Amino acid sequence: MSTVRADLSHLAVVPAYNEAATVADVIRGIQREAPEWDVLVVDDGSTDDTFAVAEMYGARVLRLPFNLGIGGAVQAGFTYARENGYDVMAQVDGDGQHDPAELRKLTEHMRAHPELDMVCGSRFISSNSHRYPAPISRRTGIHIFAFLLSLFVRQPISDPTSGFRLYNRRAIRLFASDYPHDYPEVEAVLMLHHHRLRMEEIPVRMFQRGGGVSSISSGKSFYYMVKVLLALFVGLFRRRPIPEPGDHAPVAAGQGL
Repeated sequence: MSTVRADLSHLAVVPAYNEAATVADVIRGIQREAPEWDVLVVDDGSTDDTFAVAEMYGARVLRLPFNLGIGGAVQAGFTYARENGYDVMAQVDGDGQHDPAELRKLTEHMRAHPELDMVCGSRFISSNSHRYPAPISRRTGIHIFAFLLSLFVRQPISDPTSGFRLYNRRAIRLFASDYPHDYPEVEAVLMLHHHRLRMEEIPVRMFQRGGGVSSISSGKSFYYMVKVLLALFVGLFRRRPIPEPGDHAPVAAGQGL
C-alpha cells in the first residue's frame, strides 16, 4: 500500500463578513500553527476594513462585490480551491472561534482514514475542560439537528452546525458545484451522504467569537431552526444524484487527500 503524500497543497478558507476586529488574529494563528497552509480570506461584501486588514497580514483575499451570506462565501472558497488545484481545503471562521492549532488534528485524522472525504471538528464530543459554552437555546437547536441528521445519514452526528471542517478533492469538487446557502452546514452533511461521500467528527477545542456580530441572534434562533428543518426535509425528497463510477468507493491511501 502506498504511503500518504507529504507534499499535499493546503488551503484554509476564512469566510468573513465585517470581521476586521478578529481576522488578523485568525490569519496570524494559521500562519503560526499551520505554516504549510495558504490562507484565503473571502470578504463577503464587508462594510468595515476586513479586506484591508486581511491583505495587510498577508492573506490572499477574494472580495465579493456584495454580501452573499455564509454559503455563497464558502462556495467561493471551494471554487477557488478547485480551480487552483488544492488537495485539501479547511474552513476556518473569521470570528476567532476556531483554534488554528487544531488544523493538524483534522489533517492527521484524514490521513489516518483516507476513506473520509470530510472531517468535522465537534464542540460537543470534547473533554469537559474544552467543552464549548453554547447558549441553551442554540444548544437545543443544534441537538435537534444532530438527532435528525443522525437518523437520516445513519451515523452519529453531534455538531452539525460546526463550520470547522476539512475536505478532500472529491468534497471540494462536489461543493464547488453545489453548496447550500443561508445556513449551509447542516444541509451539507445531508448532501455528502446523498453523494455517498464519507465524513466523521472528531473533538476539537473552540472559543467564543472574538468580535463582530453573529448572523444568528437570539431573536432569529427560532426562525433559523425552522428554516433549517424545512431545508433538511426538502433535501430528503430531492432527486438523489447518481455518483460517478467509483465515487462511493473508499479512497486508496495517498489519493484521499
